[in-house]
Amino acid sequence: MKIVMVGLNHRTAPVEVREALAVSGADAPTALTRLRGLPVSEGVLLSTCNRTEVYAVGRDVAECERALVDYLTGLAADLHGRSLSRDALEPFLYRRQGLAAVEHLFRVAAGLDSMILGETQILGQVRTAHRQAAQAQTVGKVMHQLFHQAIAVGKRAQTETRIGQSAVSVSYAAVELARKVFQTLEGRRCLAIGAGETAKLTVRHLQAAGVRDLVVANRTLDRAERLAREINGRAMTLDEVPRVLSEVDVVISSTGAPGYVVTRQQVEQAVRARRGRPIFLFDIAVPRDIEPGVAHVEGAFLYDIDDLEAVVTANLAERQQEARKVERIIAEEVERFRQWAASLAVVPTIRMLREKVDAIREQELARAFNRLPDLTERQREVIAAMTVSLVNKILNAPTQQLKGMAGEGAADEAIQTVSRLFDLGRPAGQPAVEGGGSG
Repeated sequence: MKIVMVGLNHRTAPVEVREALAVSGADAPTALTRLRGLPVSEGVLLSTCNRTEVYAVGRDVAECERALVDYLTGLAADLHGRSLSRDALEPFLYRRQGLAAVEHLFRVAAGLDSMILGETQILGQVRTAHRQAAQAQTVGKVMHQLFHQAIAVGKRAQTETRIGQSAVSVSYAAVELARKVFQTLEGRRCLAIGAGETAKLTVRHLQAAGVRDLVVANRTLDRAERLAREINGRAMTLDEVPRVLSEVDVVISSTGAPGYVVTRQQVEQAVRARRGRPIFLFDIAVPRDIEPGVAHVEGAFLYDIDDLEAVVTANLAERQQEARKVERIIAEEVERFRQWAASLAVVPTIRMLREKVDAIREQELARAFNRLPDLTERQREVIAAMTVSLVNKILNAPTQQLKGMAGEGAADEAIQTVSRLFDLGRPAGQPAVEGGGSG
């Protein structure tokens, strides 16, 4: 049995192709059910906004790959009504087999293959993909082990390194700077100017940082109200911004309007009303929303997008350095998986050994009970339990040695030795994963 993966992501495919293969949570059961008709014994579908990948276990790598490509083209047709031929899809696909597929999934779970290096959301998506496949009953021993270990890799990356702890988006950098200034944003009032995608991302970061009093201002009130409802905040138009400037501690603006949304005069008036309490303003819009002269107002602190991008660049360099630590974690875990997979080759031998020894135990136990007919039922249970414990303890060391030899690449030697010593015959055994490659 071999592990095979076929997929595409933000690096290999444009958004229109990724959309054609995207599988929502509601469509996941249907998509996973279709996996059962393929020449694979196990399968997991990982689909996010930036990638769609299918992991499977099959006997013939070439046959499995062909089936997975056809499966992906079928998803495009069935879920989105998009006609994508194999030839049209092929240029966007990548393939991994064996340990290369294992390493790829571990990199994905650790955030090393994400659009934003080290982002943590992907780990939850890997966990969801495994849970959905388990519910659809498309996973077995190999995929369970692979995805459990991938989740462990992601957790180790987050807890043992700083790969996801520094801001590498402008909106997140603005929130992180504000948090450093105030020590904590809990209890602070914040004003988000704008209601577009950047603004939505910003308010989510603010909420995650503990902000509960949020005001959303936008040129169009209904858009501000929609976003405000999502975050349980307040909405207003841009005309009302001067009035609330004196009430908020942090302003983050991202409208991209042609003129200044916040002027120096407005900030000067707000600072006077605040009576010495500072106000911090983050302008992440291009063209700028906040008049540059605000930086010269005493009690007002202005950061523009260049300031924030300098922070992002420094933080990205830190993440890249931390990524080297994550690579070492991945290498360790790939080796652990290899040893586990190799040990599967000796499982039939271990099972035959235990069955033979247990048959002898049962035979001798029955003989002993025949010689001792006066034993009570409780006494028989105690003696039987003792023999089970004795067998388990005797076989524990040989079992571990068999698995260890398999992990070291000596599975055939271990199987032959144990089979000859205990007259077991030669059970069929084959590793679940080999070195593999990519395509």
